[in-house]
Amino acid sequence: MKRKAFTMIELVFVIVVLGILAAIAIPRFAATRDDAQIAKGRSDVAAIRAAIVGERQGRLLQGQSNYISKLDHISGATATSGLLFDDNDTVTTNGMLLQYGIEAEAGNGHWTKASATTYVYKVINVDNTFTYNSADGTFRCTNGTYCADLTN
Repeated sequence: MKRKAFTMIELVFVIVVLGILAAIAIPRFAATRDDAQIAKGRSDVAAIRAAIVGERQGRLLQGQSNYISKLDHISGATATSGLLFDDNDTVTTNGMLLQYGIEAEAGNGHWTKASATTYVYKVINVDNTFTYNSADGTFRCTNGTYCADLTN
C-alpha cells in the first residue's frame, strides 16, 4: 500500500524555509514603507515651496511685493485635522497656496500644524519641523533627523 502524505521531516523543512524567507522579506518591506514616507514628504515640500513662489509671482504682477502671510485657512494656531496649505475656495488678502491642500493627521507620513507658521511632518516616528517665514517666503526644515532627506 502506497502512502500519499508528507513526512514530518518534509513539513519541518518547509516551515524552516518559509521562516527564512519571512525573516528576509519583512525588513525589506518596512524599509520600502519608510522610503515611501520620505518620498511623499519630499514631494509635499517641493509642492509647497513651488506654490509659495507661484503666489509671490502673482502678487508681483499685481504690484504687491509681499509674500503671503499664512499657508492655510485654519483659524487655530495648531491642528491635527483639517486642510493644511489650502486655498479652500476662500481667497483673501492673505492669499492661498495649494488648490486642494493636504489633510492634517497625526502619525507617520502625515502633516500637523504646530503653530501659526510651524508645521510638522512625521517620518519613522520622528517629528521634522518646518517653519514658514513670510518676510522672505522660505519654508525650511528647522529641526528633525530627516530634514536633509526631505529637502534635498
